[in-house]
Amino acid sequence: MGGPLEPPAPPTVLVIASGNAGKVREFAHLLTGLPLQVRAQPEGLEVEETGTSFAANARLKAEAVARATGHWALADDSGLAVEALGGAPGVHSARYADSDTSRIARLLRELGAADQRRQEQGLPSDRRAAFVAALAVADPSGATRLEVEGRCEGVILESPRGSGGFGYDPVFFVPSAGLSYAEMDKGLKGRLGHRGQAFAKLEAELQDLLSRPAY
Repeated sequence: MGGPLEPPAPPTVLVIASGNAGKVREFAHLLTGLPLQVRAQPEGLEVEETGTSFAANARLKAEAVARATGHWALADDSGLAVEALGGAPGVHSARYADSDTSRIARLLRELGAADQRRQEQGLPSDRRAAFVAALAVADPSGATRLEVEGRCEGVILESPRGSGGFGYDPVFFVPSAGLSYAEMDKGLKGRLGHRGQAFAKLEAELQDLLSRPAY
């Protein structure tokens, strides 16, 4: 006869490097297929986003939260990169102005000025843009073990379209879908969008990572 069966291992704790309750719920929902106990980062813990890229900021947040909690940590950073504006607003997407309406107004104003300069140089308008989402996972020692990036290519409309979404969604048009982000339903945006693409890459790689020793 064999010995007593060992109890199953408890689920791995994964701390979401965010104080945003909605974001924590979103991550928890997306990761339901994995043996994880998803938690929000401790109250009062703030990590300064000093990176010059989405990937760098995600890495900074994941490593700081992992070190502070002694658990695995998952962080994201995302935003809009506009070709004619040299990649702006980029990592400053959320801080481009003080409201969604103001952020969109500033974006359209600056892109209009860039278009005007191109016309004066005899160049065609360039409204290409991409939404980018970077995800990073750090182990309990604070070492980054996994990084993925999702990217959705599109163009910036001259005026908002659609009533869904948030942020820059009403002016970000995806030619392959013929819709702005704000006109897409959740399912379509999940499949085509930058976050959906990043999560799809993350899930398989995270499952493999967590099955290996942390150190």
